[in-house]
Amino acid sequence: MTRAEVGSPRIIVSASIAYDLIMTFPGSFQDYILTDKTHVLSISFLFDSLVRKRGGIGGNIAWSLALLGERPALVGAGGADFAEYRAAVEAVGVDTGLVLDVPDLLTGSSFMMSDRTGNQIAGFYPGASDRADQIDLREVASGAALGIVSATALNVMNQHAAEIAASGAKLVFDPAQQVIAMPAEDLLAGFDLAWMVVGSDYEHGIMTDKTGLTVDDLVARVPVVVVTLGASGSRIYADGETHEIPVAPADPLVEVTGGGDAYRAGLLKGYLLGLPWPVAGRMASISAVYAVERQGPQEHEYTPAEFVARFDRTFPEYADAVTVEQLSAPAGAGV
Repeated sequence: MTRAEVGSPRIIVSASIAYDLIMTFPGSFQDYILTDKTHVLSISFLFDSLVRKRGGIGGNIAWSLALLGERPALVGAGGADFAEYRAAVEAVGVDTGLVLDVPDLLTGSSFMMSDRTGNQIAGFYPGASDRADQIDLREVASGAALGIVSATALNVMNQHAAEIAASGAKLVFDPAQQVIAMPAEDLLAGFDLAWMVVGSDYEHGIMTDKTGLTVDDLVARVPVVVVTLGASGSRIYADGETHEIPVAPADPLVEVTGGGDAYRAGLLKGYLLGLPWPVAGRMASISAVYAVERQGPQEHEYTPAEFVARFDRTFPEYADAVTVEQLSAPAGAGV
């Protein structure tokens, strides 16, 4: 594929494309997991709901970026059952020209088990995702401002991280759930290529265990480091400063799957707009809260006017920092 076939997107999203099977447990996992018995763990949870939705980290991030006025290029592979998914994300403005069709496999599947306190246990079957290493991003990424690489097949993550960084676009490295499987040398390679490293507090803990690098160590070697903290908000380390970002209250909190992906979309849109990190971080919080108020990570929708009104209402000290016009079209090239 050439850049002419997909245009020159401002942002590239290489990560899993999947159907999510979302299960909700009405209690808290931690009440039933005995820490002194984890070496012989055998436990079953009775879930009170099960739904199948479009998901995958790549699709989720791209969905929210499109709602925020971008036309992100989604990168990955879909299987024989992908047609409905492709039509849905294209309808909101996602560019799927770099999604490979693999008719002899099924689209990947995520198995998401969430409890009522926001904890989550997940599993992933890559399906067609493994074939995404057939997609070369060097040419298309050379016209982009940002490229985010998040959880998918490990070979694809390593390849696309290197290609985006080599192109001159800024690499956002987000190992996400694959931090469990990714060896230390791949994590270190990603850190060395990255302009931004993103992860939850738990994921950063695993990165530290594997590489020996703490968050403070990452801050010393990567320009931007983001740590998401669940209900406690998030923390952005950039330009020698630490920005504490509060969450936006959910009304109501329905299901946490996809909240972190929507957060990333809001943060990157804010950056593309050239907004200060405290504003971009709060955009991320508003983007995230829309996702967690629905069951399914691509079920939320809003207009630019609705997003701006909620932003101003939630963070009145930053009222008017984000405008409808900024969310009505892709950000300009001046970042």
